[in-house]
Amino acid sequence: MGFSRIGTNGNLVFAVIAALAMSILSEDVHAVPSFGRQTGMACEACHTVFPELTPFGRRFKLNGYLLDNMPQVQATNAQAQQELTLNQIPPLSVMVQVSYTRMKKSVPDDTVNPPGLAQNGAAALPQQASLFYAGRIAPSLGGFIQLTYANNSSSASVGIDNVDLRYARHFSLLQSDTVFGLTLNNNPTVQDVWNTTPAWQVPFSQQSNAALTPTASSQVDGSLTGQVAGLTSYLWWNDSVYAELGGYRSARTGGKSLFPKAADGPTIDGLAPYWRLAYERLLDRSSLSFGTFGMLVKLLPATTLVPLGVSTDRFRDAGLDAQYQYIGDDHIGSVQAVYIDERRALDATFGLLNGAANAKNTLKTFRLGGSYYYQRKWGGSLGYFSTTGTTDALFYQPAALTGFNMNKPDSRGWRAELDYMPWQNVKMALQYVIYNKFNGGSTNYDGSGRNASSNNTLYLLAWINF
Repeated sequence: MGFSRIGTNGNLVFAVIAALAMSILSEDVHAVPSFGRQTGMACEACHTVFPELTPFGRRFKLNGYLLDNMPQVQATNAQAQQELTLNQIPPLSVMVQVSYTRMKKSVPDDTVNPPGLAQNGAAALPQQASLFYAGRIAPSLGGFIQLTYANNSSSASVGIDNVDLRYARHFSLLQSDTVFGLTLNNNPTVQDVWNTTPAWQVPFSQQSNAALTPTASSQVDGSLTGQVAGLTSYLWWNDSVYAELGGYRSARTGGKSLFPKAADGPTIDGLAPYWRLAYERLLDRSSLSFGTFGMLVKLLPATTLVPLGVSTDRFRDAGLDAQYQYIGDDHIGSVQAVYIDERRALDATFGLLNGAANAKNTLKTFRLGGSYYYQRKWGGSLGYFSTTGTTDALFYQPAALTGFNMNKPDSRGWRAELDYMPWQNVKMALQYVIYNKFNGGSTNYDGSGRNASSNNTLYLLAWINF
């Protein structure tokens, strides 16, 4: 597997200098220094290398982010019950990201991309900057809250990013210690503690929006990120068995619930149930886990005005996942795999809007990856990804750059990354993504002459958190 030629030597030199001079990256962040300040532990206690959690990190998250080693402001009532527990120093941290992105072939200038805007090689300073509150909130309540400024190429925005608020308590079940918890979050699987489910899966997808990415994805695989609010409850029994159940609703504001607008994105009709079952076994310096997760979603299409209660598209997402992790003194390695099967009953799109040729479609996603790091300073990862699905001439139509000339959602390829971590809160990476198939085809996939390999992408990335 060789890297395709990126561009001229001068462009490559500039890319390297830009990435090294910049200092930062990634789309989402889970390792923040405020957790380290609160616990008094270095980042390596909870993470192998960002964003992968160690067994201790998984338990810290399941217990509500509550472990602390800081002076507290406390208050109790007459029954000696805690009414207030606050860190004297607020658990705040800051992240800044910079990236350089270059595709093998630039997108053409047109009416959407007039001359000059479609140049290849995009530098973002910053690509993203975030403020985190991450740690204890109250005696049994903790949270991970991210406020983000994002540079979206043609525009910029500030808003709430990932949110995971947790309540956790211990009790005995079948003579074994059990954690009962509640999590309030805005992204299905962001609350998960294994690096197999979509929100935090490694090898981690660190691409910026300066490059084209495959269009088709299942609901649980990032399609609902930031558009929903969910409350789930979970049990963590005997330090090995995990069960979670809850639901999500669309996070809409204003008077938009009766007739959602296309600009609002798809809207969930009612409640979308979410479930998760997993088992983990600790083996000396290794750990092994496997499980299942999924959602049932009734969705109003975003393509036109459809009143609530008339007709919806129904999605059933079911996933299987597994992870093996080894943590030694000098050597760290892990392997992750996930498979997601989505069954679609397009009652609204097919029966009401004539937007699909089939009443029922499927979408199947598979990802397999592994990583290795030496002394948490040098390392890398390699991952394979594949999406396949039902051919549908109306649902998957040709369109320049992002369309489906073959009327199929199929995409597959490889993601390779080399990493250098001079310090635990700084990560620099060189990543390359190779597409063997993109939006259904290898050649002329969009109907406008663009090939899948044209979207092969180089990322020079850096990330710093303090």
